[in-house]
Amino acid sequence: MFALEGTLEIMWTMSLRACGFIIFRRPRIPKVDNKAIEFLLLQTSYGTNHWTPPKGHVDPGESDLETAFRETREEAGLDASQLKIIEGFKSELNYVVNSKPKTVIYWLAEVKDYDVQIQLCREHQAYRWLKLEEACKLVQFKDMATSLREGHKFLCSNTS
Repeated sequence: MFALEGTLEIMWTMSLRACGFIIFRRPRIPKVDNKAIEFLLLQTSYGTNHWTPPKGHVDPGESDLETAFRETREEAGLDASQLKIIEGFKSELNYVVNSKPKTVIYWLAEVKDYDVQIQLCREHQAYRWLKLEEACKLVQFKDMATSLREGHKFLCSNTS
């Protein structure tokens, strides 16, 4: 049994690692409106054309947060200066892709400008701003929907 545990531990340390942001917007006038939170989802232009927040693989020598910023800039055209990172929330998903374990880490980030322009790269063919339940229906994976719900709950319990 110990050999199996050691093998699983080695597999996870060799796993694919990706990072990104669960990006959202909400009207701020006349006040912050958590009921009107919308999440940004991008539709891939490959595979099953699934919907996901911007994310990507960690490059050698790059921190997780640096990866999240880089991938958000590459995939959605949003620079760090256009985002407000929400402290205290982090979601980690672990699953298997093509027989390899994968870990994806997401942080919450709010766009500073509600009407910000999204500029997609070739990896994506469409984007949508969606309220929580619409976003949860559009994502294919239960754990991604759970992360969206947890992020929404976190935002509604804080007045940041």
